[in-house]
This record gives sequence, structure tokens and C-alpha cells, in this order.
Amino acid sequence: MNDKIVLKYDVDSDDFTRAGEASSSVKRKLKLMGVDPDIVRKVAISLYEGEINMVIHSYGGTIEVIISQDKIEMILEDRGPGIKDIELAMRAGYSTAPDNIRSLGFGAGMGLPNIKKNTDDLKIESKVGVGTTLRMIVNIP
Repeated sequence: MNDKIVLKYDVDSDDFTRAGEASSSVKRKLKLMGVDPDIVRKVAISLYEGEINMVIHSYGGTIEVIISQDKIEMILEDRGPGIKDIELAMRAGYSTAPDNIRSLGFGAGMGLPNIKKNTDDLKIESKVGVGTTLRMIVNIP
């Protein structure tokens, strides 16, 4: 694969019926392309966690996935409240999800830690009152 493949998705706030569609779509495409199953798993987990965080915590946003020969880059940009303390948000078990979200089985505080565990590079930029951008890379050896 010499050219880059770019996939784009819109994510709506509080839309749990469509939550996970982007990660499922990317997973299917990577499988069809014959990408190593371990890489597909890491991408699917990372993208799903980021996508769910957007549905729960933001006012919506976009996902861009760039597939190249040596890596898969995922850029998730949302509009929303932003993350006040990124270091705290990275701690396993820390969550700002409200009770109604927790009652749905989400908001356990494992999203960002799972993303970090399953990516080769993670950058988080956030501005309170504006939004958050996650830049995630999974390398293809």
C-alpha cells in the first residue's frame, strides 16, 4: 500500500445508538486489507474508547483515520467542555461521567488508560470550554 487511505466520520453527542460505528467501520476495512489482527484489535479498542468518550463528554465532533503503510493515525476532535486535568483523566478509574451514563455501563474511567495501553503514541490537547483533540498512532511493524 503506497498511498494513504483517509476515512472520516462524524460523531454526535449522546447518540448511543450509533456509538461505535466509526470504530466498527475501520475495523472491517483493516480486516479486509489484511492488516495483522493484533494491530486491528489495538486500533479498534483505541478508536472505540475515544469515540465513546466523544459521545459521553462532548457536543459532537469528527474522527479522521489515516491508514498508511507503516502506521494508522487517528485524530478525534470534539467540541465540548474540554478536560480540566489531563493527568488526572489518565488515571484508571477516574471518571466525570454522570450517573445516567454509568447506569448504561459506561463511564468506568478506563477510556484514556485503555487508549494509552493500545497505542504507540498518544497526544491529548484540550482547552476548557472549547474541546479536546486526541492524536493516536498505532504502528504497523
